[in-house]
Amino acid sequence: MKQKKKWYDYLWIVSLTYLILGFFNILFAWLGLLCFFIPLMISIAGGTKAYCNRYCGRGQLFALIGGRFGLSRKKDIPKWMKSGWFRYGFLIFFFVMFFQMLWNTYLVFAGTKSLGTAVTLLWTFRLPWHWAYHGTIFSEGTAQFAFGFYSVMLTSTVLGFVTMILFKPRSWCVYCPMGTMTQLICRARNAGSSSK
Repeated sequence: MKQKKKWYDYLWIVSLTYLILGFFNILFAWLGLLCFFIPLMISIAGGTKAYCNRYCGRGQLFALIGGRFGLSRKKDIPKWMKSGWFRYGFLIFFFVMFFQMLWNTYLVFAGTKSLGTAVTLLWTFRLPWHWAYHGTIFSEGTAQFAFGFYSVMLTSTVLGFVTMILFKPRSWCVYCPMGTMTQLICRARNAGSSSK
């Protein structure tokens, strides 16, 4: 018997909409911060990975495209990609790239660097994205952050699609930096509560 779908089973629409909106207006990239803070708040407050397991629209999108539409080879992800050294190493690398993006944003806010209207894919390839910037009443630094954050979100989506095709649909979830962070938070929180 089929289980009745719940509202959160359709959050993949939110992830897809986010990517589309950022294509037309880069300032929508700011909405991606919700995908950054909500998982952290859930893991801090509840001590669980409920966001990853239930509310992650990106994971749902990969499950839909790779599973229902059959675009995944459905192979097991290699053991080295599940290993702690890879997951924590990728988290550190992700943070280095994230803080570099914040630094570039700061330089634009400070007026020492001009706004770059490009999206950097896979931290290497600069794609012109000028059509998605229509000006802002705020500092150009807000747009710089949007370009940088959209670059992070698009890059992680591309990595997720590649691993979805090569392995199981939600293989990205194995080494997702947010998943690794929430797991660390849950471990620390639950260890703290059990020692009381």
